[in-house]
Amino acid sequence: MSRLGRTRVQIAGALLFGVLVPVTLRWGADLDGWLLPEQITTIVATTIAITLGLIGLRQLARLPGVEESIYCVPALLVSFLLVLAALLMLRVEYNRYLFPTSFALTIVWVFVAHALNRRYRTVRLAIVPGGEVDTLTAIREVEWLPLDAPTLPKGRLNGLIVDLRQDLDPRWERFIANCALAGIRIFHVKQIRESLTGRLEITHLSENTLGSINPDALYLKIKQGVDWILALVALVLLFPALLLVGLVIRMESPGPSIFRQMRVGFRGQPFEVLKFRTMRHDGGPGDTLDSAVTTDADPRITRLGKFLRRTRIDELPQLINVLRGEMSWIGPRPETVPLSQWYDDQLSFYRYRNIVRPGISGWAQVNQGHVAGVDQTLEKLHYDFYYIKNFSPWLDVLIAFRTVGIMVSGFGSR
Repeated sequence: MSRLGRTRVQIAGALLFGVLVPVTLRWGADLDGWLLPEQITTIVATTIAITLGLIGLRQLARLPGVEESIYCVPALLVSFLLVLAALLMLRVEYNRYLFPTSFALTIVWVFVAHALNRRYRTVRLAIVPGGEVDTLTAIREVEWLPLDAPTLPKGRLNGLIVDLRQDLDPRWERFIANCALAGIRIFHVKQIRESLTGRLEITHLSENTLGSINPDALYLKIKQGVDWILALVALVLLFPALLLVGLVIRMESPGPSIFRQMRVGFRGQPFEVLKFRTMRHDGGPGDTLDSAVTTDADPRITRLGKFLRRTRIDELPQLINVLRGEMSWIGPRPETVPLSQWYDDQLSFYRYRNIVRPGISGWAQVNQGHVAGVDQTLEKLHYDFYYIKNFSPWLDVLIAFRTVGIMVSGFGSR
């Protein structure tokens, strides 16, 4: 990584380009203009917004599949809006020229820095032969450098990959030790595969498997409180629109507007999930395994139902489930009781996904979409395990950003 890719350099450049430049252009040598209370307040506020936004962007960039240039605008927009909300609530005067100008120039700086740093972006990883390392070459985001002899390849190198569970030749063991002493990062094959694919595969239990993916208990409680507040606010703001959607559903086809179904939730407890009805009332999913699976171009889905499913509007009544403490905004999607029982019989560790509250959206949904069948569900389970192991506000923010994009694109809907 070049110096432009370092967090402190990006923050310093953004403060110079996004704060000092517009202030200098506006007031120049007029020190009285610089020292006005609202100017000082705005400078402090934009400095906080820029710092929080870029730190958040860097945290998101550590997650699989994140391109900084794509998420730079959402991350900085959220941080600037949060700081602006704080200024408005505290009734603090700020400069209406400097604040939006700083936001725009910071975006320009991040894009310029990203473009200049692009040639250092490709990750180059050397691979020690043996074990499961052959499975890595299918991942395209990395330049893989398989080694035939214990000698480092020429050029820039981001790390060395090795399957630490295999018995290594003493020559390779000395080579790995020398690389570590030289400051080269050593990655276990399973660790790098997880970080690049966003999936955590568990094929057998070890002495620390379950302990390593236990979700953080403190964040679990904080998340529940934040979920409840946001769900209450969203329900109040969206209530007229939700009533309108319910009325249109009743007009299109006979039956109730709200569809109710038993699903398996937090810690394996069943609960009644609420959704807008998207299927004909006489052909909706029932309590059997076949009826619980939605297929491509399912004839039971109504015309309005297709739109509601594509935009995920059909999930909005689950805000009530969030208020009841049965669900979260973000988490593994809850499965129907018959599907959950069937998957539990077919897949090892399936029920462990219920260690966190199910969500309206989740990591598997934004990466995979709707699934049907054991193979796809096993892949979905790997995404769920990754979410549980990396349970954090940054991963939740990333899922929220991607969910908005999915609501627009309709990715993975059925």
